[in-house]
Amino acid sequence: MKLVIQIPCYNEEATLAGTLADLPRDVPGFDSVEWLVIDDGSTDRTVEIARQNGADHIVRLSHNRGLAAAFSEGLEASLRAGADVIVNTDGDNQYKASGIPALTAPILAGRAQIVVGARPIATVPHFSLIKRSLQHLGSWVVRQVSRTEIRDAPSGFRAFARDAAMQLYVFNRYTYTLETIIQAAHLGLPIVSVPVEVNDPTRDSR
Repeated sequence: MKLVIQIPCYNEEATLAGTLADLPRDVPGFDSVEWLVIDDGSTDRTVEIARQNGADHIVRLSHNRGLAAAFSEGLEASLRAGADVIVNTDGDNQYKASGIPALTAPILAGRAQIVVGARPIATVPHFSLIKRSLQHLGSWVVRQVSRTEIRDAPSGFRAFARDAAMQLYVFNRYTYTLETIIQAAHLGLPIVSVPVEVNDPTRDSR
């Protein structure tokens, strides 16, 4: 079993090394773990830092196409690399990589095809009241539309079984988080949430 951890990046030279340093090379249930960085047309040293810090695969987009496009290119590259499970995380090290085994466990157990990491939004000190309110509202709307129980729909920390990744198609250029949950529900793909933790911010949110 192969796990590929993908990281969409746009100008993450200041944070990517720390993100990669925290990623595991051993995750229970997998024979191999590989790291894939998607460079979304960065104009800084993102690619150089990815190479210097152990990325096994680098996908380079010719220009900045947006987060959703980088995410989709990552899924395709991860599948080509032979991934049985794909974990998506952020280049700014927002999510604690120690949560990756919890993300992949429901897929390995056959209970889910997609797992979304639910942040403790109400207690994260660097989330403003407006951000918390918008996060809760967005998640509530997605739950109503998708008829799922996903608590943190905007979270980008998530895991995909190979079969699920092959079926998803993102239409939005800027975000994939809400769309993929709704799409998965319509496709009948089992999707669950697990609690995850976040790191202190390394830069302003984009």
